[in-house]
Amino acid sequence: QVQLAESGGGSVQAGGSLRLSCAASGNTASSYCMAWFRQPPGKEREGVAAIDSDGGTSYADSVKGRFTVSQDNAENTLYLQMNSLKPEDTAMYYCAATPATPTWCRISWGYLGSHSYWGQGTHVTVSS
Repeated sequence: QVQLAESGGGSVQAGGSLRLSCAASGNTASSYCMAWFRQPPGKEREGVAAIDSDGGTSYADSVKGRFTVSQDNAENTLYLQMNSLKPEDTAMYYCAATPATPTWCRISWGYLGSHSYWGQGTHVTVSS
C-alpha cells in the first residue's frame, strides 16, 4: 500500500507559477510510475504529466513547455512545477502511482485505470 498526499495548490493570476508536491508513504521500495492528473470543473479527469523510475518524463500537449514534473527519491516526494499558468489550468490536481517499468509508464501513464493509488487532490485556481 502507498499513501499519497498532495499540497501546494492555491489561487494565482494568469502568467503566475505554482509548485505542487505529492508526499508518498508506505511501501515505496518498489519502482513506481508517478503521475499528475487534473479535473477541471464539470470535466473529466485528464493526465498532465508523469515520471518513471528511470527519471523519464511524459507530458500532455496542453502543458508541454510550461509544466515540469520531477521527484526527490530520498524524500519520496513528487513535484509539479507549473509556470505561465492559464485560466484553463484551473482544476483539482491529483497525484497517482502504480508499480511499473519505465516502458509501461511511458505508454500507459495517461490512462485513469492504469494507476493503483491516488491522493485526495489539491485545488488550483488561475484567474485572468
